[in-house]
Amino acid sequence: MTRKIAIFDTTLRDGEQSPGASMNTEEKLVIAQQLLRLHVDVIEAGFPISSPGDFRSVQEIGRLAGDDAVVVGLTRAVDKDIDRAAEALKTAKRPRIHTGLGVSPQHLHEKLRITEDECIERAIHCVKYAKQYVEDVEFYAEDAGRADQKFLERVIQAAVDAGATVVNIPDTTGYQLPDDFGARIKGLADNVRGIENVSISVHTHNDLGMATALALAGVKNGATQIECTINGLGERAGNTALEEVVMAIKMHGDELDAHTDVNTRELTRSSHLVSRITGMNVQANKAIVGANAFAHSSGIHQDGVLKARDTYEIINPEDVGAAGSEIILSARSGHAALKHRLTELGYTFTKEEYDDIYKRFLEVADQKKEVYDEDLESIVQERQREVAAVYTLDALQVSCGDPLVPTATATITDELGVKHVVCATGTGPVDAAYKAVDQVVAVHGDLAEFSVKAITRGIDAIGEVTVRITAEDGKVFTGRGADNDIVVSSAKAYINAINRMIQTARSKEGK
Repeated sequence: MTRKIAIFDTTLRDGEQSPGASMNTEEKLVIAQQLLRLHVDVIEAGFPISSPGDFRSVQEIGRLAGDDAVVVGLTRAVDKDIDRAAEALKTAKRPRIHTGLGVSPQHLHEKLRITEDECIERAIHCVKYAKQYVEDVEFYAEDAGRADQKFLERVIQAAVDAGATVVNIPDTTGYQLPDDFGARIKGLADNVRGIENVSISVHTHNDLGMATALALAGVKNGATQIECTINGLGERAGNTALEEVVMAIKMHGDELDAHTDVNTRELTRSSHLVSRITGMNVQANKAIVGANAFAHSSGIHQDGVLKARDTYEIINPEDVGAAGSEIILSARSGHAALKHRLTELGYTFTKEEYDDIYKRFLEVADQKKEVYDEDLESIVQERQREVAAVYTLDALQVSCGDPLVPTATATITDELGVKHVVCATGTGPVDAAYKAVDQVVAVHGDLAEFSVKAITRGIDAIGEVTVRITAEDGKVFTGRGADNDIVVSSAKAYINAINRMIQTARSKEGK
């Protein structure tokens, strides 16, 4: 059996310190409830002395968690901080006080202005003081990533001897390289007496983009707790992302000799919840929970995934609560992806028919970032209208503006295959296009209705025009046309209505 790695979630404390991500107590309770659904082991609920709101949050989350998770209150190595945290944690069935101080030269000399010996004295005192209130005390050695290794071992030894149950080794500034951080954890595991009886925790930051790698290096070298946040929320560049370390451990459990008890199917939901409450959007290419995490746009990738998911996906989307793999149709998509999506929409075509549709798909895709299902429906329907057409619009060029006279030049093919190139002017671009069409078609009607709508979202959406024209006998014929250009859509709709008029007349004559 692999080692159990405890997941210590600090979204509600360190994550909230991300600029613009502050939460009220009610919002924290909603997230805490989701953390319990995730089955995290530890919830750091706040910094009780920092504000009445944080104090109340720790109280309420302690009450909410019951036996399901350890609830933590953060303190400095200051008696009044510890007193306040102990008071807030009275509601928790499994309380933990998290106390400590800086240990790097920068913190000792510039921030705290104390000697190494004074630091050790404070470490011993804060742990013993907290032990008066709770049995479970975690000691943090802030900025351990930049501390002298021998001194760090002395501080941790003092904390262990004083009764700490967890020792937290933070790379507070995300400074270390993974191998160096791993060696630092191994040095503590090898040289601190009694450390085998306590939990070694790692708390890493993402300043150099290595928070997840740092945390995993810690686990590989003896750490049994990871401190992390949903979406990697946190100060500056953020903390270790919970979803990343959990899935990395799930994928490489044997190599790391590790597992977690996190319910990974709640990861996507948790991500969305935290993003919605904090207003901190998740980047589309974010690992595990980003919108593009299981999306495929490249034609080569799409073909591979359609043949076998694991050609380009190492994680089953269902394992993290995602809706599933997504094939993004774009100008880079190949035949396989388009054919797969059309089949899902219920369409089957001969090779010749499909080649025509693929050609039109590429034309649309070149003008849009993404081609949606509604676009495909429009492409198919437009082709069906053209196949049965008496007249087909091949090209349309329009010039207009103020003070220009709207002018349209159209190329139209009739049922005999003859191409007609015509030009006309009008009161507007659509009127000019319709007058150009009238020079070619054999029948005419009065425009009774004209409407336009966007088929899909976005400024680059395909526009569909619906027209109704009235024939000489009073009958009304409806025509539709769709294109990226609204004037072209209008001309296609007009020709479609005329084709229907002609086909209806011919059916009556028995032709």
